Amino acid sequence: MSPFELALPGRVLFGCGRLREVGEVARELGKRALVVTGGSRRRAAQWLELLAAAGVRTEVFAVTGEPTTTAVERGVDAARQQGADVVIGIGGGSAIDAAKAIAALVTNPGALLDYLEVIGLGKPLERSPLPFIAVPTTAGTGAEATRNAVLASPAHRVKVSLRSPLMLPRVAIVDPELTHELPPEITASTGLDALTQLIEALVSTRANPLTESLCRDGIARAAEALPVAFAQASLDPRPPGPIDPRHAAAREAMALASLWSGLALANAGLGAVHGFAGPLGGMFDAAHGAICAALLPEVMHTNIHALRRRAPADRALDRYTEIARLLTGRGDATAERGVEAIRQLCAGLRVPSLRRVGVTLEQVPALVAGARRASSMRTNPIVLTDEELAGILERSI
Repeated sequence: MSPFELALPGRVLFGCGRLREVGEVARELGKRALVVTGGSRRRAAQWLELLAAAGVRTEVFAVTGEPTTTAVERGVDAARQQGADVVIGIGGGSAIDAAKAIAALVTNPGALLDYLEVIGLGKPLERSPLPFIAVPTTAGTGAEATRNAVLASPAHRVKVSLRSPLMLPRVAIVDPELTHELPPEITASTGLDALTQLIEALVSTRANPLTESLCRDGIARAAEALPVAFAQASLDPRPPGPIDPRHAAAREAMALASLWSGLALANAGLGAVHGFAGPLGGMFDAAHGAICAALLPEVMHTNIHALRRRAPADRALDRYTEIARLLTGRGDATAERGVEAIRQLCAGLRVPSLRRVGVTLEQVPALVAGARRASSMRTNPIVLTDEELAGILERSI
């Protein structure tokens, strides 16, 4: 067994209703909180009331759309002016990643570019960030359990990471009730992001016994729960009254699968899907999860065939067979059947092709070059050639 290490949030509070504890948790860490949210200030009202009742003074910093380097720099200024001693990210992956980056940069000297991968100097953080609490309101990114923040740089037209073991949340509060009202498009894109992360982490070159166990459990949960959550979210009009118990159970399963995916990727890494997601996310205005879902079947197909040709004894081939059996519930499923199961799932969840988000064949060489520089490519189960990478994109357009 290869040596490994584990990096985990300080505390994880999981379960329906756990949001009610946010005030008490925050009060233990500070008195003045910068609360980083998504675009909806209406939803933030109940969270702010919980914090105020606990005696925590708050200032809201909203992040609309994907978090950018510019937005994070503004957030750092806001936190310093407030004298914030704790940062709380409540929202989807964008709000949580922005909050994570803000908490890190408030305490560290220099500019953001000093610490960014690929486009910056990639320097390690010198000082511990402000205490950071992550509260996800979607079930997909797993950002509540990771030690990096993915940021878009409009100037460079790419998404890159600010990364440090010091950036793990002090507390993650995962309350599935916060995901009950997600619309179908967000349910699909975030859920497929979680599933992609679980699949890539299971076949990663840095996978370890713990991450493998988390991925197996998460893949099985997501394969069953995501279609149920999507179907309920797609009902029009939504039925009045209490939420359907099957829907509530599916949302809880997806919240747990998302948490597992964050823990797995933080400790095992990802693969070619996320290697492409960085340059694609920087160039096109599309949901990260939708980009991942459009690429996932073709990356799986290409990895499996490359492994069969060049590394037939690699354990990743066995992992792809496991994935197929977890996705289909069939003990005789082959690795290729897993690829087909993902294609069918993406079709059922109405995932758009890359062409639908604006990608053209002429852009393939530049996207391949950008993906080559991404850190996620280093843990893909096999090194893919430029021709194989180009083929993935061409078949995904």
